[in-house]
Amino acid sequence: MRLAAIACAALAAFAPAHAQTASGQAWPDKPVKLIVSFAPGGVHDTLARVLQPRLTEALGQPIVIENRPGAGGNIAAEAVAKSAPDGYTFLVASEAIATNEYLYGKLSYDPYKDLAPVAKLADYPMALIANPSVPAGNVKELLALAKEKPGSLSYGSAGIGTSGHLAGELLSSVEGIDIVHVPYKGGAPALADLVAGRIQVMFLSVSLSAPQAKQGRIKVLAMTGEKRSDKLPGVPTTAEQGFPEVQALLFSSLLAPGGTPAAVIRRMNAEVVKALRAPDVEKRLDELGAVPAPSSPEQFAVILKRDGETWGKLILEKNIRAD
Repeated sequence: MRLAAIACAALAAFAPAHAQTASGQAWPDKPVKLIVSFAPGGVHDTLARVLQPRLTEALGQPIVIENRPGAGGNIAAEAVAKSAPDGYTFLVASEAIATNEYLYGKLSYDPYKDLAPVAKLADYPMALIANPSVPAGNVKELLALAKEKPGSLSYGSAGIGTSGHLAGELLSSVEGIDIVHVPYKGGAPALADLVAGRIQVMFLSVSLSAPQAKQGRIKVLAMTGEKRSDKLPGVPTTAEQGFPEVQALLFSSLLAPGGTPAAVIRRMNAEVVKALRAPDVEKRLDELGAVPAPSSPEQFAVILKRDGETWGKLILEKNIRAD
């Protein structure tokens, strides 16, 4: 009997953990929905679809992806914030989840009360790039050029309030330079105008920058983030060049409606973290120019608050409005 009991205990230790909803039911017992803040085909949507089969297998229920783009991610965030906190609806969001309350003024939801952090998913390193004709090869030379000819340089972005716009405003703010912002409806048209020489510089994701750099259509002045990218070998970070404060914010994350049972959030977090650490998932993310950044719910809550305060201060100082 004792041996049988030990065997049962050993088996139980390896059995999958089951969470419970507020009603006491085992979770999940039906399909789980991931609402993505952006249209199909983008980095956030692609990441969700990379995780989809692994989460389906781990949770034993279909993972359904629903795209609700618009308003900088607010449409999807509002839908999730107003969903039942039963563990069957989650939000795949961008870094805008930390900045939208400053960019849009009054939101229809409270990002800290109506949404619960589950995990940070991945970071997307960004590069400071320039048209080859710009007589600067690094951050210091670019700043010197901007100071020598105030207002002569322009930088593009995927739109007002986007990561590229905020990074450009940070560069301008930190160094006190006069550089003109030109917003576009997406990163692709901004990149096209940079290659054509209609704008001079911009912050852009590594995944989009690297192919252009290899073809000699752009030059890369610096990487943002903590370390260099193997996709742009030899390009030093802004910190290595003496400008650690010049950064950019671009990441994917997972949140749930506020009030979702803690046990459900812990279970979802555990499965997401496990998936992000799988070698095949890491390889696919690397192809997307993404760096896995799994976190606990508590760690992600700290990150959201920190990023909100840091970028919110800049947004308010520059009076940036997206609505």
